[in-house]
Amino acid sequence: MKTPVKVTITGAAGHIGYALAFRVASGAMFGPDQPVILRLLEIPQAMSSVHGVGMELEDCAFPLLYDVVLTDDSAIGFRETDYAILIGAKPRSKGMERKDLIEENAKIFSAQGRAINNYASDQVRVLVVGNPANTNALIAASNAPDLDRKQFTAMTRLDHNRSLGRLANKTNTLVADITRMTIWGNHSMTQYPDIGNCLVKGTPAFELVSRDWAIDHFIPRIQRRGAEIIEARGLSSAASAADAVVDHVRDWVLGTPSGDWVSMAVASDGSYGIEEGVMFSFPVTCENRDYEIVQGLELDEFSQSRLMASDRELRKERSVIEELLPKT
Repeated sequence: MKTPVKVTITGAAGHIGYALAFRVASGAMFGPDQPVILRLLEIPQAMSSVHGVGMELEDCAFPLLYDVVLTDDSAIGFRETDYAILIGAKPRSKGMERKDLIEENAKIFSAQGRAINNYASDQVRVLVVGNPANTNALIAASNAPDLDRKQFTAMTRLDHNRSLGRLANKTNTLVADITRMTIWGNHSMTQYPDIGNCLVKGTPAFELVSRDWAIDHFIPRIQRRGAEIIEARGLSSAASAADAVVDHVRDWVLGTPSGDWVSMAVASDGSYGIEEGVMFSFPVTCENRDYEIVQGLELDEFSQSRLMASDRELRKERSVIEELLPKT
């Protein structure tokens, strides 16, 4: 039997964390022969709920679930962990400005970044899901000076998956028929779902759909999809978000399919004119628990303007919490 991998999930009693824990324990994230140890980290007020999650995990009798640790102590939750999935975040409340939300979450993710730096495996891989995810990932990474920035990512895979589903529906094809979807930028209304390089059964997407449809319908629909789900359910995305977490980590660990790429928010290295350091969603390929930004894609004036708008937003978010970032 393989050595179990340790997976920490913060906010584990919440809707996304609850949906995710069972997927990880089942083998969906790391494969059917990889045992896992789950560390479910919560705030003290939610420990009763997380104990209920632990009981359900036990009742499922997952063959790959080696152990479950339930805790509100970051030192225990992150100790020697191999994968940290940071879901727990302060939600936006009525009347709260985005600036206030960023500042409140900076406190949470600063502390988590330090805990990961101090207690996690030095080869840990970190995925930030809690919003504003891109800037929260920047905060966490900035507070983990002993770790490489490439060990931190933020999730735009849900937007990526939504885009695949929408294009498949429009072209009357299967999601499996579509390759080279890209989400650029911030996980916000400035994100840019880009089908300019997409292939549908090997055919360029723009031979099957019009640019007007992409600009007037596809892009705004993906940008607003989260709000649509809240309006319909009365709750934000949970199962689909958990599924996207599984997809993101699985591809990061096991690799992306040949000839295809996925969307991940990663620390910019200056590619495509994006300011270095901000956490920006790019098309990436993955291999051996590492990723590379896809280079050399041609972007027209419209696309470049969309990237720059998201870059400006992310730099503005960074400026809000600049004083809270450790000086290098």
